[in-house]
Amino acid sequence: MYQVLKQRFETVAPEVDFCSLRYVERQEESLEIQKDIVQPSTFKREVGAMLTVIDSGGIGYAATSDLSEKGLHQAMLKAQHWAARSRDVLVTDLSQLKMPVTQGKYQSKVQKVWVQSGIDEKLNLLQQESERCHLNDKIVDWTVSLAGIQEENYYLTNHGGQVYQRHHYTIPNIEVVANEGVNTQVRSLRSGYAYQGGLEALDKLGFEGLSQQLAEEALQLLDAPNCPTDKMDLLLMPDQMVLQIHESIGHPLELDRILGDERNYAGTSFVELSMFGNYQYGSELLNVSFDPTHTEELASYAFDAEGLTAEKVMLIENGTLVRPLGGFVSQARAGLNGAANVRASSWNRPPIDRMANLNVEAGDSSFEEMISNTERGVLMKSNNSWSIDDSRNKFQFGCEYGQLIENGELTTVVKNPNYRGISANFWRNLKMVGNQDTFEVLGVTNCGKGEPNQVVMVGHASPACLFSQVDVFGGA
Repeated sequence: MYQVLKQRFETVAPEVDFCSLRYVERQEESLEIQKDIVQPSTFKREVGAMLTVIDSGGIGYAATSDLSEKGLHQAMLKAQHWAARSRDVLVTDLSQLKMPVTQGKYQSKVQKVWVQSGIDEKLNLLQQESERCHLNDKIVDWTVSLAGIQEENYYLTNHGGQVYQRHHYTIPNIEVVANEGVNTQVRSLRSGYAYQGGLEALDKLGFEGLSQQLAEEALQLLDAPNCPTDKMDLLLMPDQMVLQIHESIGHPLELDRILGDERNYAGTSFVELSMFGNYQYGSELLNVSFDPTHTEELASYAFDAEGLTAEKVMLIENGTLVRPLGGFVSQARAGLNGAANVRASSWNRPPIDRMANLNVEAGDSSFEEMISNTERGVLMKSNNSWSIDDSRNKFQFGCEYGQLIENGELTTVVKNPNYRGISANFWRNLKMVGNQDTFEVLGVTNCGKGEPNQVVMVGHASPACLFSQVDVFGGA
């Protein structure tokens, strides 16, 4: 297919400053068992291409699922038309922009390929985990599911850019619901457990037997007291750090949002261009990287959708904000160095600035040290609710599971734990950062942004982190 597309692209490519073809083929299969009953499986396949033209300062896009020479030619004419229409109305002059010219390949590291593992084998594993959920009649609902995704991407430009990338993803989930009277509690894997790679990811997670543990914790929460309301220390485990990083660092640092592109839809950012290089985003313990090199993390790749070579860069160093999440075009607009993080959710969406692998670097504190250094606090894990304002500043998050820390020891399990804060104040109160033993590679599968909307997968890796003076409160 690659050689055919390359030949057709070379035939239809016009004499313009820049044009590209981005081909995407995506296949996804999902299996689910609810209350020991196998649900209908789903299989999706989509194939198409996005044509981009930059010419005389204008830019235009057109997508097509007709990959014939005629179909590509018609799409290219539409992209040229929109490039001409946009020439005099863009806020940025693109006439001097020299797009990257790169060549290379990337493939996910896979040991157990999804399609080579029979459906019966996967359903048997899910059935086994489903049966482990129903410990007693207080467990009123449970679901065990597994999704596998394979995606191929070709990127060609009229200046010789040629990139091929192939990704595999494995996304497990378990959700257990316990109920007694008006008290309902949930334990799940939905907060962050998704991986690049094959079914070997389930072995790394310890998937087998995990459903029983979650069911036991759901029952434990039924009898637990409400989380207390007070200002205290907060120890966030990696699966809750996923959301904290995503909402209060990731989205605020997306450069197109800072430049105002998302203002009429998903909001803006409290971060301003003048803050880079001097703004104290967090305590000196906070180090945040854009790192596409973690092979098992969801958003690992070698090149972004503009052909920019992806490499690890620091966004926050020792608490200071140093770099935004902005791709090649956004960097030119803002006059700042960014990252290779321009991505598109599908063949029929234009690429935009997106979070990719956004990670808090490990520190040097053990889990035991963080507990022993806490006089009064609460440990929280597994997100179940979130709210943040349209400048990504004030937030309020809730978790599934909490446990009090009193006089340096883990004590009572508490239900309905919640906390609130303001992004910069919260990160400046970062008190201890867990070491590599507490570090987990996780991610988000449903990050939405853009008009028309784009949902992409984002990697987040983090150690456990301890924060001081946090407003904590219990649910009703």
